[in-house]
Amino acid sequence: MSRTGKMNPVTNVMVKSIVWLGPRFLPFADAASAELPLGRLLRLSLFQITVGMAFILLNGTLNRVMIIELGVPAWVVALMVSMPLVFAPFRALIGFKSDTHRSVLGWRRVPYIWLGTMLQFGGFAIMPFSLLILSGDTNGPIFIGELAAALSFLMVGAGMHTVQTAGIALATDLAPPEQRPRVVAFLYVMLLIGMVGGALSFGLLLSDFSQIRLIQVVQGVAAVTMALNLVALWKQEARDPSRTTGSQGLYFDQAWRKLHSAPGSIRLLVVVGLGTAAFSMQDILLEPYGGEILGMSVSNTTFMTALLAGGTLCGFSVAAFCLSRGFDPYRLAANGPLVGVIAFTAVIFSSPLNSILLLRVGTALIGFGTGLFSVSTLLAAMSLATKDLGGLAVGSWGAVQATAAGVSIALGGAIRDGMSALAFKGTLGVALMNPSTGYSIVWHIEIALMFATLVAIGPLIRVSRVARAQTQTRFGLAEIPI
Repeated sequence: MSRTGKMNPVTNVMVKSIVWLGPRFLPFADAASAELPLGRLLRLSLFQITVGMAFILLNGTLNRVMIIELGVPAWVVALMVSMPLVFAPFRALIGFKSDTHRSVLGWRRVPYIWLGTMLQFGGFAIMPFSLLILSGDTNGPIFIGELAAALSFLMVGAGMHTVQTAGIALATDLAPPEQRPRVVAFLYVMLLIGMVGGALSFGLLLSDFSQIRLIQVVQGVAAVTMALNLVALWKQEARDPSRTTGSQGLYFDQAWRKLHSAPGSIRLLVVVGLGTAAFSMQDILLEPYGGEILGMSVSNTTFMTALLAGGTLCGFSVAAFCLSRGFDPYRLAANGPLVGVIAFTAVIFSSPLNSILLLRVGTALIGFGTGLFSVSTLLAAMSLATKDLGGLAVGSWGAVQATAAGVSIALGGAIRDGMSALAFKGTLGVALMNPSTGYSIVWHIEIALMFATLVAIGPLIRVSRVARAQTQTRFGLAEIPI
């Protein structure tokens, strides 16, 4: 790219092709404006592609490989995977810091996006060496590999959240106010595209699995992350020292009390926590379950992650369609756990029926239920806040969701290990002495949590419909925190 911002002929043709296809095939491609043309928006959205790839690698491919191929205990892997999720509540602090960042270069967002990129790259750089130690092919103690793997997961997770928070803030800085919701929605669609594309790519690359091939994939993701994030940042934020003045007008404690004085706000957060735990406990177990119980290959189990992401996108789309036409968000949210009960029932019966198809159907339905539940509870949380507290409402929703997800993932792995050990000892009875017992107990706990979520949301459904006329912007996927 030249100093004037012009692209070389090949890149120019590619971007023009995507711009031509965008309004026809990309959801929310109408987010483009004169201030932020579609070509520039597509280039900026590349940071979402890298985040989606990293998420799939951590939560999909690597957890199955470490549990099945490398023999790492599921509770250790669960703890590793939960670390990035527990970091998510700090996104509010990251966003605030990027708002008030002082820089002699006049940048607010770029330093944080770059910091996040370096954290991701550093985590991926450590990861191959930790995998070598975990594989047992070296003389180093295994606990060193586990500690290094945990550090790499934490670094990648922290980098993902930092890049996303500052990147979305940069996008909203560049977009005109009336287009900002659609811009954020477009970025979320690109995140899901990155997740699906990453799952499919990793599945193809690891179809002939070997430890060397896995290390090459991790190193490739590191290089692609660095390259795409650099392209995404190029000439996006103008150097303006006047925009780096720190803000002194934040009164967090008063705003928090005001937000949660609204009737039903605390119960809604309880619903979010229960529902998120119900859908998240399986996050690191579905792929190992497919590999260990149904004999699926690394490639086939990685494709399941694409099904999960695709189902989530469908759930978001259906929720957005219904909510924009006046559906009660609480009633729509209750449909998420109902779908979840059906989904986990299908997963449970996939083992005795030895049906890969049933497992895939259940996986897609888990994603669909998650989409319905997440969008609906988020809109309900936003409707409880006044116009000046919308960010805090989304932040509290995200904090509860991220914490519940991290804790439930860690518990899911520990429960699976503990129950499997008891089953093999015969403590649970002869009928349960099989490898699927630990997994099945987790699936049943998640169904119980689904019913607990329905019980908690019941009183909220009985209240009058939540008013959603505070903004003139039609509801889309834009309100989802990424």
